[in-house]
Amino acid sequence: MENLSTTSLTQSVPKQILARHGKTFYWASLFLGSKLADRVAHLYQFCRFVDDLADGDLPNREGSLEDIRARLNGSNQLAGPEVEDFMLLAKENDIPLAAARELLDGMLKDQQPTVIRDEAELLRYCHAVAGTVGLMMCRVLKCENKRAESFAIDLGIAMQLTNISRDVLEDAKMGRRYIPANWVDLPATEIAEADINSHHPIAIAVDRLIDLAEDYYQSALLGIQLLPLRSRLSIIIALRVYRQIGWVLKRRSLPWWQGRVFVTKPEKALLSLRSLGDLIPLKVPAHKKELHRHLQGLAGV
Repeated sequence: MENLSTTSLTQSVPKQILARHGKTFYWASLFLGSKLADRVAHLYQFCRFVDDLADGDLPNREGSLEDIRARLNGSNQLAGPEVEDFMLLAKENDIPLAAARELLDGMLKDQQPTVIRDEAELLRYCHAVAGTVGLMMCRVLKCENKRAESFAIDLGIAMQLTNISRDVLEDAKMGRRYIPANWVDLPATEIAEADINSHHPIAIAVDRLIDLAEDYYQSALLGIQLLPLRSRLSIIIALRVYRQIGWVLKRRSLPWWQGRVFVTKPEKALLSLRSLGDLIPLKVPAHKKELHRHLQGLAGV
């Protein structure tokens, strides 16, 4: 665990968690103002808690996730301070618990060996574990324009596709293969070995993931105009910095077998400055229905 700086000791626990584990989101939150940043940090704390539980090595992870889901479904059984804190946040900000339950469904899916069949299944999974977070974030940011929710879902999906493109090797070592089988049908065990024969076919698939993410980033960038002005710059910065991960991968010729790539601090600063140009008011077109073609019946769709 990292040592906490003197400054971080003055922060709330949720903000400390955000600063330690969500560096891109913490950087973006600095542009929100303290009240909004605090609500974002509390939402992140809950999402991080269930994600760490799903990916950790504690016994009975699946049972613990089921208990949290039951609490979100109205059970009176307490499920830990992080969950109770989220329940209060949800009540105060009108967060749809259906979105939080779907997030738990995605985490539960990860408790089994993950083998994605096709793009439709990939996008539905991305919606579960990240599109729902975009939907919840809209409520935390007090966005009153309902149109914004579809674009917020797109941002979550785009970011999750970026995560998958960045973490191919790491996920494979955990028995998870999110690359659709109809793109390249290699088992997670073979991808985890990072044999030279797998470098090119998986690199092509990673390139395709990044291109797919770009469709959703472009949509999300349009929809940010629907957010309250106070939070607009922060979300634009988060989008641009996270999207840069995929571009760094492309710039380095997609070396997925070498592990994670990162966006440098100077790049983050430059992208933040460039984000100012996105604040110019633009008319927001209708959301592209094709982007949600495979998501019918899911939260917010």
